[in-house]
Amino acid sequence: DGTVRLWEVATGRELRTLTGHTDWVWSVGFSPDGSMIASGGDDRMVRLWDVATGRELRTLTGHTRGVWSVGFSPDGSMIASGGDDRMVRLWDVATGRELRTLIGHTDRVWSVGFSPDSSMIASGGDDGTVRLWDTATGQQIATVIGIRDGWAVLLADGSYKLVGEPAGSFWW
Repeated sequence: DGTVRLWEVATGRELRTLTGHTDWVWSVGFSPDGSMIASGGDDRMVRLWDVATGRELRTLTGHTRGVWSVGFSPDGSMIASGGDDRMVRLWDVATGRELRTLIGHTDRVWSVGFSPDSSMIASGGDDGTVRLWDTATGQQIATVIGIRDGWAVLLADGSYKLVGEPAGSFWW
């Protein structure tokens, strides 16, 4: 319904409904300090929200199609987003300015995640690849191919885990 809802885990009580998206919301993520939420959806927008008030802080525009994944850097200074436009975009949290567009995927980007030191982004896509990027330069560092519906998770020790099915396998 285009909303993001915050719930109290202990009671299951709804705390806030964040309204602003005009289409499906596909991804949400908390800032490292828990003060903000980033959300991305089919309206091509990444929106930043204040957790305490539910107020929209800013809208990040640049994606030309739906946004499937958003994530804060561990230091809280950047947001990565990926979506149907095959792009990974890197944003400055303080200003909302787009820092870089990471080009390389040939199909939608399902997932994005930062390394613990915020120096790398892993992105996984429908093109069967997981790609590692340097956040400072935007250069692609590595590509792993042959992953169906590629999802990438960067682990706390800086290593990464590929989540997905090997190409050619079948799953529901």
